[in-house]
Amino acid sequence: MRLSLPKARWLPGLTLVLSCGAAASGADWPVHGHTPAEQRFSPLKRVNADNVERVGFAWQALLDSSRGLQATPVVVNGVMYVTSTWSRVFALDPRTGAIHWTFDPKVPKTWAMKGCCDVVNRGVAVADGRVFVGTYDGRLLALQARNGSVLWDVNTIDRSKPYTITGAPRVVGDKVVIGNGGADFGARGYFSAYDTTTGKMKWRFYTVPASANGPFEHVELEMAARTWDPNSRWDMGGGGTVWDSMSWDPDLNLLYVGTGNGSPWPAFQRSPAGGDNLFLSTILAINPDTGRLVWHYQTTPGDSWDYTATQHIVLADIQWLGKPRKVLFQAPKNGFFYVIDRKTGELLAADKYVRATWATHIDPATGRPVNSPTGDYRDAPRIVMPATLGGHNWHPMSYSPQTGLVYVPAQDAATHFSATQFNVLLGGTVADGFEEMVPDDSIGRALLLAWDPRARQVRWSVPHSTFSNAGVLSTAGGLVVQGDAEGYMNFYDAVTGQRLHRLATGTGIIAPPIAYEVDEEQYIAFLAGWGGALFTHAEPQVAARRFRNEGRVIALKLGGGTVPMPAAEPSVTPRPSGDRLRALNVQQSRGRDVYAINCGICHSWYGHNGLLPDLRRSTPAMIDQLEAVVLLGALEPLGMPSFAGQLSVEQVRDLKEYLRAVRIE
Repeated sequence: MRLSLPKARWLPGLTLVLSCGAAASGADWPVHGHTPAEQRFSPLKRVNADNVERVGFAWQALLDSSRGLQATPVVVNGVMYVTSTWSRVFALDPRTGAIHWTFDPKVPKTWAMKGCCDVVNRGVAVADGRVFVGTYDGRLLALQARNGSVLWDVNTIDRSKPYTITGAPRVVGDKVVIGNGGADFGARGYFSAYDTTTGKMKWRFYTVPASANGPFEHVELEMAARTWDPNSRWDMGGGGTVWDSMSWDPDLNLLYVGTGNGSPWPAFQRSPAGGDNLFLSTILAINPDTGRLVWHYQTTPGDSWDYTATQHIVLADIQWLGKPRKVLFQAPKNGFFYVIDRKTGELLAADKYVRATWATHIDPATGRPVNSPTGDYRDAPRIVMPATLGGHNWHPMSYSPQTGLVYVPAQDAATHFSATQFNVLLGGTVADGFEEMVPDDSIGRALLLAWDPRARQVRWSVPHSTFSNAGVLSTAGGLVVQGDAEGYMNFYDAVTGQRLHRLATGTGIIAPPIAYEVDEEQYIAFLAGWGGALFTHAEPQVAARRFRNEGRVIALKLGGGTVPMPAAEPSVTPRPSGDRLRALNVQQSRGRDVYAINCGICHSWYGHNGLLPDLRRSTPAMIDQLEAVVLLGALEPLGMPSFAGQLSVEQVRDLKEYLRAVRIE
């Protein structure tokens, strides 16, 4: 039953949306966040809360992937553009899913070891007949929109360093802007603007200094260097990579960019004497004409918990304390929801939207967090919330100017932090051997929550049974739309949170949905394909544990049918128990350490199941040939790199003995 909506709970929408750069009709989905304001709100309402139960399958297009798909489809002038794994681009008919053309940038498969979180890509930018895409191996390309031919291809990185690109480029006037990933492996952060026509670099902004004393590439770094210990680990790059969020206000001519974590993670190792370590975990307001900084706000000074500020930055014009205010919203990893004046950088509000124990609160006078002793793990291990996954990760949130609510794909969990041991996620399915670290109240799950930025509180929330669910869409039809890792697309009432409709797809969904209209037919489209940061941690409820992880675009419409289900996966016997894993001799224990440091990130850590081959299910013959794979690169064409530079013959022997000890028939 559709509930009536009190008029007082709605905000004026038209002026707000247009003032943040919205398209006039909303029929297309022309840029990553629908408009440069990144609200992910569609003005379409043919599909609405009264008829959403009639929504069903319209078409699908296979994307030749069995791993994580994270891209936002872009629909421009009758064509849909999406990206698949390995940065491949597909141009589709948005009415039928027929493929017009495909483009493969031929990313070397060995580049996979330079990234933390699967070989994903979050989409393209389209402007002036060009399609722009960043590649996993650090290139930025412009393609001809009509046929996919290459117009230009530029390298954006030092190819000897562990850089990747997984984020979507943003077009800002006559420039296309891109950042990169790599802070987890020892990279220095920056983002760059390139001429959309020629590919020539116009400017580059480094997010951290390269040393305490320069030379500094631009003036902002001299100020930033004063917030670092002169004896910092400059050899580790500093971090601060810009691997996702950007938004743009064309009226203020400001580009908003979120920066990432430090390298190495712990501030007491990275910058031993302390300091804020600018511009880590910071929102930057940049003049896109010059690349110069206008203002900045650091969400997590001296970050030691991987609390990036790369999560989506949403722009809105709202009434704040009875006056109109141009603001931005961000719900970064650290668990606080921020409302900031986007013209001046003034902090207006910062409140916990999930449990956060690293800080007690944000001081409204200084804008700085008041850190809690709970977050300090220099001398003893600590359990800290949110987890390294963050209270909110890359999965985009959405703001509805109709309800005034921000819909956040949130996560509530903890991480066991230690200065000397591995940092371990606690929540959901706990890894074998770490059960004793988990207090009763720290087991968390993911949830979709509706945050009221003016009342500074949660209006409603819906729990999920797994982590890493999809980004969010809100619409003028009174809907909030979100997929989940179990393989369902869910439709909620935007005001109450009541689930109105649920469609089974059989494929885990982490990518955000979009809405577009063609020939007076409204579609909801999304990419389905589970993976990303948790591709080694497939919980039992994840669809990839039950069905083939068949990557595809799925489009829905009113009067549609049943979504085709992928083939079922064979059941898998449980992994060895924690007790068995701990009953190892000296050599096997050394092999377990080799596995944990070098293999587990892709082939699953203790007690979890992932998407790549489980080495503990290797046959005796495969284990016997491990040197050929690990040291000689026998499987490099398939994406398994050689570890000859990292592992010795003796270490591989230890690894073999460990795998023999824990092998499952």
